[in-house]
Amino acid sequence: MTYRSAPKSFRLHIGIFGRRNAGKSALLNMLTRQQVSIVSDVAGTTTDPVEKPMEMLPLGPVLFIDTAGVDDEGALGEMRVQKTRQVLDRTDLALLVCDAGRWETFEEQLLGELRQRKLPVIVVFNKVDMAQPHPTLLQRFEREKIPWVMTAATRQEGLEAVREALIHTAPEDFINSPPLIADLIAPGDVVVLVIPIDKEAPKGRLIQPQVFTLREILDRGAMGIVVRDTELDQVFHRIQQEPALVVTDSQAFQHVARVTPPRVKMTSFSILMARQKGDLKEFVRGALAMESLRAGDHVLVAEACSHHPIADDIGRVKIPRWLQKYVGGSLHFTTVQGHDFPGDLGQYQLVIHCGACMWNRREVLTRIERCRQANVPITNYGVTIAYTLGILDRALEPFAEAYEFYRRLAPQAMESR
Repeated sequence: MTYRSAPKSFRLHIGIFGRRNAGKSALLNMLTRQQVSIVSDVAGTTTDPVEKPMEMLPLGPVLFIDTAGVDDEGALGEMRVQKTRQVLDRTDLALLVCDAGRWETFEEQLLGELRQRKLPVIVVFNKVDMAQPHPTLLQRFEREKIPWVMTAATRQEGLEAVREALIHTAPEDFINSPPLIADLIAPGDVVVLVIPIDKEAPKGRLIQPQVFTLREILDRGAMGIVVRDTELDQVFHRIQQEPALVVTDSQAFQHVARVTPPRVKMTSFSILMARQKGDLKEFVRGALAMESLRAGDHVLVAEACSHHPIADDIGRVKIPRWLQKYVGGSLHFTTVQGHDFPGDLGQYQLVIHCGACMWNRREVLTRIERCRQANVPITNYGVTIAYTLGILDRALEPFAEAYEFYRRLAPQAMESR
């Protein structure tokens, strides 16, 4: 996969924040060496977030996101600020841009919010050709280990300083991102990938979790066998080496669990994504919360991708059907798509998230934290499906820590049913 074609989920998300007219767009243009954003002396020129993917060695693929000023005013300004705050949810590393001679309560509060979110942040003192930051402020940043640089973005000055700061400040979990499947298999292992070809399968291609998984299998030096669910039983009769692992699309879980010998470990693409993109143990905890659901409760279904649902859509039809059958009564379902997510989660008894294959890990972890703060359990599609079908223990067996976590908490959850 080339850097040019790397999907957003593989890119380091670098958000650019600050007041209107602080030079955020000029900084983006300087970093990319292109006129990506419109630069103007008129405050508020940038309205919606502007994204620019590029390669930045040695970090690799990154995604710069230029935002509207979070000091915007009026009704339209409030909408722009809301869009900017959505960018905060998926930012891995923040650039706080300010006029070099202007550090006031606004900048202090913005820095506080970034640090409260535990985001790596670099303060960019821009327009240093016109003013300089106060020495006591720089001394404070040195004491608190807050990296800072000076730029005059419209004059292309300070580029290398920003690049160096980005390299040194990039979060460790991006440089060493969690594996998808590589740590579960060994070189020479056989791994079977079960991919149903049904109405939801995209024409002429595989979906990203399937592609990502197959690539890691190859990188590990293992052997991948790709098969439809309808031919899975033939695999166990034809191959001499028993598979180390079977990975299936969650919608075929029940059939695959029945066909796969109990001695062979089995899981789903969605559960692999749950571990890599989020917190598998937290999703297991969320699945166990289904034992407390009662008829009439409210469930939020969150989808990362915007798509036109089909007749038997997984998030709008199948999961609600399976979950209501498990609960034994009707539930109220609300569906959100893309970066939209309710500010108030208090009305919901459960949040069910998709695999988020198109997102970076930061945004998923942000949503998990928001649910934790609201005391609302959260799980994901694959974990939900396995639990409602009664096979979550088997689907978690490849993940020792999550498996033990589930075995320890499951009896307590069952008592509340």
